[in-house]
Amino acid sequence: MATKVLMPKLSDTMEEGVILKWLRKEGDKIKQGEILVEIESDKADMELEAYDTGVLRKIVVPEGGKARIGGLIAIIGDAAEDIEPWLAEGSSPGAKSPAKSATATLESKPAAAAAGAQPTDGKTKASPLARRLAGDHRIDLARVQGSGPQGRIIKRDLESYLAGKTVPGALPTAPIVPGTAEDVELAPIRKTIAKRMTESKSSAPHFYVTVEIDMDPAITFRDQINTVTELKLSFTDIIIKATSVALMKNPQVNATFLGDKMRLYHYTHIGVAVALEEGLVTPVLRNCEQKRLDQINTELRDLADRARSRKLKPEEYTGATFTISNLGMFGVDSFAAIVNPPEGAILATGTIKEQPVVKAGQIVVGHTMKATLSSDHRIIDGAVAAGFLQDLKKILENPASLVL
Repeated sequence: MATKVLMPKLSDTMEEGVILKWLRKEGDKIKQGEILVEIESDKADMELEAYDTGVLRKIVVPEGGKARIGGLIAIIGDAAEDIEPWLAEGSSPGAKSPAKSATATLESKPAAAAAGAQPTDGKTKASPLARRLAGDHRIDLARVQGSGPQGRIIKRDLESYLAGKTVPGALPTAPIVPGTAEDVELAPIRKTIAKRMTESKSSAPHFYVTVEIDMDPAITFRDQINTVTELKLSFTDIIIKATSVALMKNPQVNATFLGDKMRLYHYTHIGVAVALEEGLVTPVLRNCEQKRLDQINTELRDLADRARSRKLKPEEYTGATFTISNLGMFGVDSFAAIVNPPEGAILATGTIKEQPVVKAGQIVVGHTMKATLSSDHRIIDGAVAAGFLQDLKKILENPASLVL
């Protein structure tokens, strides 16, 4: 009996997927467990494995095509089997299918070697996937206009360059002509962000509390650790650990609104916002309250690298109880983030700024950072938010406590 290959649900927010590449063609013999197709979700690029052995009789959704979750994308069956009934059923939403559905295995897309990459002047900003494509096609990256953050060249820019046209989700790469406009289709991740942030802002009453933190102790602490060890500790690592400690002291901030009740988490799964080519994803560091700074450092580097190359597994970007968004590296003094549902709060941190400060009655040069907590007022009040920030400030101004 034929097997219908359906578009899988690759994340809790995914509504549709894009077929990136079919790795088998119609008429090919397929073995169970072989990789059939690469799929783009709103969070990552994944590989779909065949659930059954047979012949790939029909590719229903071609490369570049889209399908909603549960939609038919291909059929595997016997070489002589009549698949017309399965095709008819697949095109009839809600109809009961005579074929069994593929509960295929999903795996993160493996990294590919960038052998033969065209040398650049070392100043060209490009994502790992873009560099691999440039190497495969022997393209000088200096000739490609980037549409990512700060002009970074991304995968879609290379695809656009090769195809000679703009691809869905990418900003125009052709020269801008004054007086003209162009409609660019939103990428899946951007569609999800638009929907979730609209829902969050309209359903959760937000309020914001900001504190200014003396970061001189944290700077000294970080420099000492990085000097006496091989660890390259970042300020984000320190902020994550300090936030975890503060959340354990203030569980009402580490909570979810559930209608007539609230769920308090006595563990800290912290999501860290990472900028991707077309939006944001928040890989999750689990049980930060149990991790040392060096463990957080290693895990965050790994998750962030794989997030940027869209190789995260679904369980690595879901289940956060709290999120941190840091725009300090862009020189942003302060900002207010939107709560990422179902979480109850999100912390936004800005740049560490050198400026005159008053210490012991004297004006001296100091380093400060502003941190803003955005909270869901249905479960968090101003005093609770202020108490959390007070504890966070105390920890960051006395960072040695993080290693005790």
